Amino acid sequence: MRKKVTKAIFPVAGMGTRFLPATKSVPKEIMTLVDRPLVQYAIDEAREAGITEFIFVTSRGKGALEDYFDHAPQLEEELRAKGKDELLKVLQSTNMESGDIAYIRQHKALGLGHAIWCAGRLIGDEPFAVILPDDVIAADTPCLKQMIDAYEAAGSKGNMVAAMEVPRDKTSSYGILDVESEDGAMLTVKGMVEKPRAEDAPSNLAVIGRYILTPKVLKNLDAGEKGAGGEIQVTDAIAKEIDGEGVYGFRFNGQRFDCGSKSGFLQATVAFGLARDDLRDDLEAYIEEVMATRRAAQ
Repeated sequence: MRKKVTKAIFPVAGMGTRFLPATKSVPKEIMTLVDRPLVQYAIDEAREAGITEFIFVTSRGKGALEDYFDHAPQLEEELRAKGKDELLKVLQSTNMESGDIAYIRQHKALGLGHAIWCAGRLIGDEPFAVILPDDVIAADTPCLKQMIDAYEAAGSKGNMVAAMEVPRDKTSSYGILDVESEDGAMLTVKGMVEKPRAEDAPSNLAVIGRYILTPKVLKNLDAGEKGAGGEIQVTDAIAKEIDGEGVYGFRFNGQRFDCGSKSGFLQATVAFGLARDDLRDDLEAYIEEVMATRRAAQ
């Protein structure tokens, strides 16, 4: 019997240097997108996909991230005493129970593949998910749930990566798929290249920060082989399974925001703000006012 995907790894050891000076004291993952930290969007997506065990790969200076998921008895009691039941419910939704969450330290920044490898001993002999909180995906059905549903429908075998088209001149920022065949949203992969130049890229289908992987990928990472940028790349470890357990791409339905960049973070803030009934009217009016002022100035 195939095992269900119930564990997810969240690599959050990065220093967030693109957001300095904010990230001097605040981990990037708890920077606020509207009124929730980035990492909360990732956790909520994982929960809706059936994930019950959450593994964070952290580094020095991430204490505030760990505190975020802890219970806050004094604050809860204050909200309860003041009858602020809705706020209390929101606060309690961020709590993680003992045993549901684990933290592993990545002591050296050796790449995404290395971060995933660090969590290997907590995975065991079962498939697992990887979620990169920087990639926030707005979708009616959460991206990881779409993937797990497709993974189970296909027999819960092989490895699956989320995929989307990117401009050719951006391929050097992504792992790129070489596709053998397509069946609806499912893509059979015959090759993967990490951060190729536009002229060398086999396609413009990029791997986005959602993965369903088998333990074989962790074994491939044992060798610690360095790839593009002198880092240990998970793309290389996955590619070794193309002729083994198989690799599939999945074209998800949804809009992805690269919240690892300032521009992407701002775009996500506007998009998620406009999606909120309590914020839409004021935000739309402000945007229209700003654009009208800019047009008049031109």
